[in-house]
Amino acid sequence: MKSPQFQPLMIAGPVGQLDTLFLDSALDEAPVGIALVAHPNPTQGGTNTNKVVQTVAKVFSRRGWVVYCPNLRGVGKSEGEHDHGKAEVDDMATVLAHAQASHPGLLVALAGFSFGTYVQSQLAERLGAGALARLILVAPATNKWAFPAVPADTLVIHGEEDDVAPLGAAFDWARPQSLPIVVIPGAGHFFHGKLTVLADVVNRHL
Repeated sequence: MKSPQFQPLMIAGPVGQLDTLFLDSALDEAPVGIALVAHPNPTQGGTNTNKVVQTVAKVFSRRGWVVYCPNLRGVGKSEGEHDHGKAEVDDMATVLAHAQASHPGLLVALAGFSFGTYVQSQLAERLGAGALARLILVAPATNKWAFPAVPADTLVIHGEEDDVAPLGAAFDWARPQSLPIVVIPGAGHFFHGKLTVLADVVNRHL
């Protein structure tokens, strides 16, 4: 198994360059899929260097996926202005198109943390049924944004003690869809001290 490192990559987006981190598959054989991981709310300092984002990305890499972690518009060195999760879907779709051109024919997974779950759930809805192999939503902030329904096999992970995106709000969103939620006991929004548990949950799902 290789030990790939995050590599900086600039991808041409809808309104300018998107400052992206790329993580190659850690396996020696051909990659099994493409994973895109979306960062938390940039108005509160969220970027692609977030520990939850990079934890999820590393799990995908160890399981043989190539991973793209873009800074969406207005974040880091990415051009454009923050659009509160609306136009960011176009950014993520462009990164996916770039990834698929670079790695044709592979499975596709979307993952996001907090604000990133809002972006990815919208992109999943746009892509439609059957387009995704995996959708992973970590601490979806359903109290802040109007989330669409998601596929029945979506993995939703939430901290028991999340005070930013309360667990009760996540259940209110998930209940009408009969969507299970994996709750990590004692975890807050940023999963401090619980990143290993988070990684284990994602790894089992993959």
